[in-house]
Amino acid sequence: MDIKGQFWNDDDSEGDNESEEFLYGVQGSCAADLYRHPQLDADIEAVKEIYSENSVSIREYGTIDDVDIDLHINISFLDEEVSTAWKVLRTEPIVLRLRFSLSQYLDGPEPSIEVFQPSNKEGFGLGLQLKKILGMFTSQQWKHLSNDFLKTQQEKRHSWFKASGTIKKFRAGLSIFSPIPKSPSFPVIQDSMLKGKLGVPELRVGRLMNRSISCTMKNPKVEVFGYPPSPQVSGHCKNIPTLEYGFLVQIMKYAEQRIPTLNEYCVVCDEQHVFQNGSMLKPAVCTRELCVFSFYTLGVMSGAAEEVATGAEVVDLLVAMCRAALESPRKSIIFEPYPSVVDPTDPKTLAFNPKKKNYERLQKALDSVMSIREMTQGSYLEIKKQMDKLDPLAHPLLQWIISSNRSHIVKLPLSRLKFMHTSHQFLLLSSPPAKEARFRTAKKLYGSTFAFHGSHIENWHSILRNGLVNASYTKLQLHGAAYGKGIYLSPISSISFGYSGMGKGQHRMPSKDELVQRYNRMNTIPQTRSIQSRFLQSRNLNCIALCEVITSKDLQKHGNIWVCPVSDHVCTRFFFVYEDGQVGDANINTQDPKIQKEIMRVIGTQVYTN
Repeated sequence: MDIKGQFWNDDDSEGDNESEEFLYGVQGSCAADLYRHPQLDADIEAVKEIYSENSVSIREYGTIDDVDIDLHINISFLDEEVSTAWKVLRTEPIVLRLRFSLSQYLDGPEPSIEVFQPSNKEGFGLGLQLKKILGMFTSQQWKHLSNDFLKTQQEKRHSWFKASGTIKKFRAGLSIFSPIPKSPSFPVIQDSMLKGKLGVPELRVGRLMNRSISCTMKNPKVEVFGYPPSPQVSGHCKNIPTLEYGFLVQIMKYAEQRIPTLNEYCVVCDEQHVFQNGSMLKPAVCTRELCVFSFYTLGVMSGAAEEVATGAEVVDLLVAMCRAALESPRKSIIFEPYPSVVDPTDPKTLAFNPKKKNYERLQKALDSVMSIREMTQGSYLEIKKQMDKLDPLAHPLLQWIISSNRSHIVKLPLSRLKFMHTSHQFLLLSSPPAKEARFRTAKKLYGSTFAFHGSHIENWHSILRNGLVNASYTKLQLHGAAYGKGIYLSPISSISFGYSGMGKGQHRMPSKDELVQRYNRMNTIPQTRSIQSRFLQSRNLNCIALCEVITSKDLQKHGNIWVCPVSDHVCTRFFFVYEDGQVGDANINTQDPKIQKEIMRVIGTQVYTN
């Protein structure tokens, strides 16, 4: 790509369509006839200077005075598990394609925006969300943006230097003010407890938090300072970057700021989620009624949160969790969030409304949701028609159960944790990128280990949508907090099985001897169905999670009962489901080197390469 000429790739040049060749042009006399605004040239050069030569490509449509500018956003900073949950290819840049007037640039019409990954052909919901965000950003900027306005901004920058000064000379001085590289691998530290332990001066931390972070350049060439945040906007990611390096750099910086926090904002209104416990891993629609109506009735951003590739086994589990919560005597406390479902017969009203809870009607609709096994055996459209006949709210409720899940769940293949003695094993990741980043920072400082967390299956409907939280001394607490406030864990399976294997309604803790007897009994009874059954066969379910926990001094160990008061120090990794009173081996100890080796083997093949 020559900035003074025109650009085409191999695919373009292979065609024999004369009109296409005329449209794109060729190097030579044709290029000289096309007028490209000098401010556009300057902005393109700024992108190359601050990022790289490969960060921008150009395609001119001289006969119609248009130009496509492709800006390449590097997203390799995303963790493997995050990119998998978001359905993006972290090894390939996200391309922002903006179409400007070639001769007018910023004085011309507002540019159209496309967001895509060349190899990501299906289910690129994140691109839809980012396109909406950048479209809103551009519309706001275009109200005051012009070539003259931009030139004025850039002249302010040049006034900082002597006549012989250059950007490169200024760059060298930036290292004095940026002792800590601002990159995705070094997240902004927001946990006050962690700040103190890192020994980072409060002044520096505050200064870092008040600046917009650069999220795609591991070693940015130039620091691009942002304007102070608007009082209406919370969080650094909506800060407006400076225009002093041109509009193209500005929109790239804004995209970089927004990408790591897309899960924290509603895919419809782009406001921060109002969920009780903050953001989760996957992008979602917020609970504001207007967004619910837009999402369900108009299909607004429907591609951004739908689980196109959700496995049938996962849907089966989500429905089972929803049913367990709804049938619990504690449903008024634990069945959160309550569904927001638009009435298919009256799209202006909510059939299920969190402000007017009707558990009986909800139960009726859930009972009409056909088994996932049946859904996989016939045409989905036919199955939907059958459900609509049984109850017109059954299918909308099923859609809500799937789309409201904010965790990443995948059924494990045969290379599972065999010592757990169940075929129903799942990879379960629920921490948002910001929490996972804080977790990894703490892990580098203190190390980590694995422990079980037992909780009745009725609680997991909420956990998947709100996260694993410290319920001590709250209405969610069920067992008391004999060892203080925090998330309770144990390296010994029998203890956590006790918390998860409580009888419906009675919530009695079985002893280890009872668990061992039950395990031995269940493993000597001939199996009436294959242990490799794909779907859950029973409604009598128990479950247990395997978590990774930071081994800092905050982790309180009372024998084999551990209490972690810092929720950021616990991340779910795996989830196991047992049917009809089955339990796994009650003698598993996660501190056993053989067990740890097996856990790391499965994590290595699942968490990072799934």
